[in-house]
Amino acid sequence: MDVNMTRVGKVVQFAIKEDVWTRDITSESVLDPAQEITAAITAKQPGIVCGIQVVEKAFNLVDPNTRFKYMVKDGDRVEAGREIAFIEGNVLSVMRTERVALNFLSYLSGVSTRTREFVDKVRGTKAKIYDTRKTMPLHRYMQKYAVRVGGGENHRWGLWDMVLIKDNHLRAYGIRKKTVNNESVIRGIIKEARENVQRNIKIEIEVESLNEARYALHEAPDIIMLDNMQPEEVRKAVKVRSEMGLEDRVKLEVSGGITVANVREYAETGIDMISSGSLTASISSMDYGMEIVMRDNQ
Repeated sequence: MDVNMTRVGKVVQFAIKEDVWTRDITSESVLDPAQEITAAITAKQPGIVCGIQVVEKAFNLVDPNTRFKYMVKDGDRVEAGREIAFIEGNVLSVMRTERVALNFLSYLSGVSTRTREFVDKVRGTKAKIYDTRKTMPLHRYMQKYAVRVGGGENHRWGLWDMVLIKDNHLRAYGIRKKTVNNESVIRGIIKEARENVQRNIKIEIEVESLNEARYALHEAPDIIMLDNMQPEEVRKAVKVRSEMGLEDRVKLEVSGGITVANVREYAETGIDMISSGSLTASISSMDYGMEIVMRDNQ
């Protein structure tokens, strides 16, 4: 799976600077700067690996002479105790890089592991799992990569690549138009968006009820997000879309309150897209450790 390592490298470089700053005073005070070592990175719990190339990039940024050997690839499922990589190089370089490299690996693997849980739950349905913009600042590119590694899909990348009309847009539009009529606001704002963006830009609108979904369907945006709606309401919205003959023109998305426990129920409504901020915003990092396994020049 493609990942732009030049882009990733800039973030990794800042992370290394944050941790090392000017020096690693502990290692420099107790270790031989000429010593060469081999270390192994081991998974301490089961999960989906993500971030191997990021780890290698971190070690190479600190010391280009460090040698990195992959034992797995991104997307592989591993069990606790599995050695996933070996590092050979100068002891000071390896020690400087250890924590930053493991932090990236742990977090990205946590995202991929959480995503795979959702993907596995909806397998056999037409629904696909999508991420959101609930990402760590400056880490969105890597987090969205981790979602793809886990089998998920990327929603919009930012405010620039897609129109997504949410509740506050609707409120502000209603105030400007001096109306509280939901149908007028929803249909009007979709029309205005369509008039003001390029044809290749997708238009999505967030609605909170079946009636609001009906209003939006009349204007046929690319996607209608059913926000915080119960599965039965979602099923009715899918039926209304079918009755209007819009299955091939308008996609339906659900978001809000989606968990691993209930995602299958939503998927079975016939929905196209299921988005969850929890893929990136509230995950548990996967635990890894690095241990020196061989000492040379002793």
